[in-house]
Amino acid sequence: MGIKLRGHCFPSLPQRSTIFKIPATKKRKTEPGMETESKGKDNVIDEKLYSRQLYVLGHDAMKKMAVSNVLVIGLRGLGVELAKDIILAGVKSVTLHDDHAVTLFDLSSQYYLSENDIGKPIAATCFEKLSELNNYVATSLHTGEVTEATISRHQVVVMANQPLEEMRRVNQICHSQNIAFVGLDTRGVFGSVFCDFGTQFEINDATGEPAQSVVITGITQENPGIVSVLDEQRIPFEDGDYVTFGEIQGMTQLNNSPARPIKILGPYTFSVEDTTGYTPYSGGGFATQVKQTKTMAFLSLEESLTQPRFLETDFAKMERPPQLHLGFQALWEFHKRHQTLPEPHNEDHAKEVIQIATDINAKVKLADAIDDKLLRLLSFNAIGDLAPMNAFIAGVAAQEVLKACSGKFTPINQWLYYDATEVLPPADTPASEFQPRGSRYDAQIVVLGNTIQQKLEDLNVFTVGAGAIGCELLKLFAMMGIACGKKGNIHVTDMDIIEQSNLSRQFLFRGKDVEQPKSKTAAVAVKNMNPHINIHHYLSRVGPETESTFNETFYRGLDLVANALDNVEARMYMDSQCIYHKKPLLESGTLGTKGNTQVVVPFLTESYGSSRDPPEKSIPICTLHHFPNVIEHTIQWARDVFEGLYHNQAETVNSYLTNSTFFAGLDKQSSGSKIETLSTIKSCLVEDRPKTYEDCLRWARLKYEEYFNNNIQQLLYNFPTDMLTSNGAKFWSGPKRAPSPLKFNPNDETDMLFVSSAAALRAETFGIPVDRDDADYVAQAVDQVKIPAFTPKKNLKIAATDAEAEANKNAPPPEDDDKIIERLTQEIPSPDKYDSFKMKAIDFEKDDDTNHHIDFITATANLRAKNYSITVADKHKVKGIAGKIIPAMVTTTAVVSGLDCLELLKVIQQKPLEQYKNGFVNLALPLFAFSEPLAPPKTKVREDWSWNLWDRIEVDEGDITLQQLMDHIKNKYNLEVTMMSCSASIIYAFFMTKDKLQDRLHKKLTEVITSVNPKAISPTKSSVVLEVCCNRIEDDEEADVPFVKYIFKH
Repeated sequence: MGIKLRGHCFPSLPQRSTIFKIPATKKRKTEPGMETESKGKDNVIDEKLYSRQLYVLGHDAMKKMAVSNVLVIGLRGLGVELAKDIILAGVKSVTLHDDHAVTLFDLSSQYYLSENDIGKPIAATCFEKLSELNNYVATSLHTGEVTEATISRHQVVVMANQPLEEMRRVNQICHSQNIAFVGLDTRGVFGSVFCDFGTQFEINDATGEPAQSVVITGITQENPGIVSVLDEQRIPFEDGDYVTFGEIQGMTQLNNSPARPIKILGPYTFSVEDTTGYTPYSGGGFATQVKQTKTMAFLSLEESLTQPRFLETDFAKMERPPQLHLGFQALWEFHKRHQTLPEPHNEDHAKEVIQIATDINAKVKLADAIDDKLLRLLSFNAIGDLAPMNAFIAGVAAQEVLKACSGKFTPINQWLYYDATEVLPPADTPASEFQPRGSRYDAQIVVLGNTIQQKLEDLNVFTVGAGAIGCELLKLFAMMGIACGKKGNIHVTDMDIIEQSNLSRQFLFRGKDVEQPKSKTAAVAVKNMNPHINIHHYLSRVGPETESTFNETFYRGLDLVANALDNVEARMYMDSQCIYHKKPLLESGTLGTKGNTQVVVPFLTESYGSSRDPPEKSIPICTLHHFPNVIEHTIQWARDVFEGLYHNQAETVNSYLTNSTFFAGLDKQSSGSKIETLSTIKSCLVEDRPKTYEDCLRWARLKYEEYFNNNIQQLLYNFPTDMLTSNGAKFWSGPKRAPSPLKFNPNDETDMLFVSSAAALRAETFGIPVDRDDADYVAQAVDQVKIPAFTPKKNLKIAATDAEAEANKNAPPPEDDDKIIERLTQEIPSPDKYDSFKMKAIDFEKDDDTNHHIDFITATANLRAKNYSITVADKHKVKGIAGKIIPAMVTTTAVVSGLDCLELLKVIQQKPLEQYKNGFVNLALPLFAFSEPLAPPKTKVREDWSWNLWDRIEVDEGDITLQQLMDHIKNKYNLEVTMMSCSASIIYAFFMTKDKLQDRLHKKLTEVITSVNPKAISPTKSSVVLEVCCNRIEDDEEADVPFVKYIFKH
């Protein structure tokens, strides 16, 4: 007897088990029974490939993943999406199993299958393409029965879209052997995830957030002891958190003792144990959070069916998880009875499913009453398959697999149900709309209907960015049939080229594609997934400079814009373009396990720019320069030193050598800045200009002395360790750590790394070859450097606060500054003495491990940390902070792209506001939060006229004069224009002179605009934006009005 699934019949599984394995070192099919081996020898993590993911998971979690074997059962659209995610993430091995034959329905979401594969075994057909994703992951193909012996070889078993009875059997084996089990299922717009990680699953880090520290300002002697912290920020701890203490003066019993739990008392106080017997607190100290291991106990699938624990995914649908729990069981009971799933929009089948759910509920009593309407939709969707829903559910489930492998983050406990019923067409849509048409999109058509499918195929979409989110979006577009019709087109632009670090999450790219353009490579890849897609790629940045390419004609032909960007500036620009051209926008972003999506619909919602995140908190200047207390401070200081020594100095010198107006610009600087600039030029060109690499080593050794000895001694001369403030408190207390100078040690690895990297970069800026850089040679060279004895500068002022620094900056210059400037100017040779010499200004590049950049910053930051008794950081951490690397996970990217495309389905149907969802997810916790987008706020001009950000005063009268435009606004809107500007240039103002007004009022407006701003109107533009200030004529009061879109040609 065959097994029927998704309405199609497949052969029974063969009884014998066969395994084909592919070694991770060679991506080719091997003979049966050949052993699998991994490139990841000795459990070493490829930091270049996994660099962005390492900042999410960390080395320990990645190493655990690298020894984990995962079995994936079910490789249709949902299963292949999960397999893709975990292979890219870097588990040790993935065994693939699905002997069912490929059907036309599978092509709606399984991107590694084609029409030519129909009838072939699914897993065997997509095996090679999955195995190409990551050379470090051994990929195996299992055919035949999944026996207990097969299961026992794996640490995690995943089942996608599998019958409930088979899931019960496999889960029973897994639960008895403490093998983690993840089950996932999608049915059209409905999805579920189930997790069972055994009875004692250990979580090493529940949230993934970095451990926090606080500066202590006081501890009482009582029971319990009350700890007060610096009131610069609220305590980042929670009740029950564990902390350790260090550097406390007086109450030293707390230092370096085991972590203890705390109780939060207020924003700046928490309590600890009884401190009455401890010595009194006298100052200083830090409290640092310590992550504690937690244990979770999971029920088996059999137990959890009747005793389910749900994770809420949408707080507006809190009543639905029990209903869907019953509904999904009812679907599989229907399948068990009829060997097929319910047909789309078959009312008799839906009634039977509802009755089955009712019967189950009578036994387990999960719901007060069955939601007939919801389960009717579930039955209608039973054989449906939507690529966006698969991306979301598989992304969530893949993260659960990684949790099971690593113990990092909190697992789902235990059921997650999600639905997107808002994307479905109206309830009165005739059933004939949902009948398959013999198309590769049939599994989508049975959910959405033929009319929506045609709309998708005719869509014109602009995808901005072809990185991680861009790749996922383009894949989904191809599967959904977007732009696959005669009228449809996808435009994708990205100016970046592919780097190795992209390969762990931008799955359209392979190793052979490194250094190729992202947009072109992505376009070719999705064309291979669906040959019908119409796609054009560009290598252009989006911005004012490319508006000749992405012009008004271009936007006029678009239906929708999908952002896949990684910076706020570009997002804001695209937001403004969508507002101007009245185009819907899908906006999304990720940060490690966190992701967000926002849908922007003209006249319906606010825009991306309507709300902004608060600016990133900056480090106070004095803290950075003199009083660091955490490693982030020393890393930023090192990054600034790098920029000053190897970029800014070179730019200053080159400006002097090549810019004839150099001194005119110099005159605009303060006297202190002038002296600093001229001193830099003199140092680089006269006093310290190196001729050999040995000169660079000598300079580097002297820099070590300056930064880590002399400057520290000077600071302690100005602020001695026993210094008291004006109110009698210790100066070196609270966040101020008293530093100590360092003594250079040629046997110290960090000392030598500073000298060698500083010298190599110095040589690069002056174009000097590095003949030898071995440790013995460097040590010998620096040993010969004579170090002058330090003498403190008695008149040097050092600001203790930013306010003091600002006051010093604004103080009148000393009388002899002019003499110093004159002397320095005379001592620097004229530029013509240097022929064609130029210094090389080095641009910081974090991802090249051979260029000394991160080496220098790591050594510099850690030496300064040693000055201030701050715990040093490894190179990986320094790279992340100095390079401002955005942590990234393929799982989160898949989740947000799926949510994006679900919103796209609403946009093309012009759904009402309440049916759209903005989303925020944190897969680590896990947390899912969805909210209705906000409507755009309105501005009132008068009782009968209010406007929002999508409105504008549109003037389409041809190229008229300025006077005619003002008359038009006066006559049509009853407004008197008082001021008008274009691209920040004023073209009219009531206070202008009479002659200027007369000259401009009777000229064509385009002539006026180009006379004040020649770049405001490009040849490809047919309209411009005018900002106007107006008064209402009826009361002469100022009115806030929208911008004017002035159309001067067609």
